[in-house]
Amino acid sequence: MPIKIPNELPAVKTLNEENIFVMTETRAITQDIRPLKLLILNLMPTKIDTETQLSRLLGNSPLQVEIELLQTSTHKSKNTAEEHMLAFYQTFEQVKERTFDGMIITGAPVENMPFEEVEYWDELCKIMEWSKTHVHSTFHICWGAQAALYYHFGIEKHPLPQKLFGVFPHSVEYKPSILFRGFDDTFMVPHSRHTTILREDVEKVPELNILASSPQAGLYAISAKAGNQFFITGHSEYDARTLEKEYLRDKNLGLPIAVPENYYPGDDDTLPPMMTWRAHANLLYTNWLNYFVYQTTPYDISRIGAEE
Repeated sequence: MPIKIPNELPAVKTLNEENIFVMTETRAITQDIRPLKLLILNLMPTKIDTETQLSRLLGNSPLQVEIELLQTSTHKSKNTAEEHMLAFYQTFEQVKERTFDGMIITGAPVENMPFEEVEYWDELCKIMEWSKTHVHSTFHICWGAQAALYYHFGIEKHPLPQKLFGVFPHSVEYKPSILFRGFDDTFMVPHSRHTTILREDVEKVPELNILASSPQAGLYAISAKAGNQFFITGHSEYDARTLEKEYLRDKNLGLPIAVPENYYPGDDDTLPPMMTWRAHANLLYTNWLNYFVYQTTPYDISRIGAEE
């Protein structure tokens, strides 16, 4: 089955050009099936890019997935047209009485700030608390993962001596994890962050499992043992050119930025970058959707939260 997204979302055109099976609302209403309902809290500044990246991965499965987009009401996007936000995004007040099979909370460019100083922190805390009773499985990415680990388990983030920037090899630590079913012994993941989560802090929390890590990038995937929350520190959803956009932006602004590691052939930024993480990114999201959303969510979506 394809992914179902709003008819006019910019991602529709991009994904159709990539030959990814997309179902618009008009066609989906003719199918007699309950689609998985996914809510994406998009905190990234380049919202249309992130919508497209996540839609691409969520559409690569045999499941029908219906995506809805969420924004914080306490922060106004500076990089995305207001018309786009009004057309495609809802606020927490508009969805808080509903239940969802799955939810994704993205990263955000605020990692150098204390959590409590982030403009929308109080609202985000309400959403994360709500997700425990209104979402069957929640998938947190990068700063979203750090924020959730801090809110739910009191785990602090720590500054890195320099920005972790590039594509790094990882391995699965917790072999029984079906989130990584079908993964190779080594898989690549992009990272772009100034802070990290320490292994010793996670190991002190009995409710958490460390699933995968990297010698260079540290912890990559952590799960709540209940299977209802995942915390991913990297950006498997990134496109081939996303790191390049960040690199050239900072370079052109005269900011200190190194060439992304393991990204350009021979670290030569005049050559096209190599995308070495696409297959495992698709498998990661397919496994999450299948094993932790579709296989275990109740058919009656209103019962989500009741079984917990």
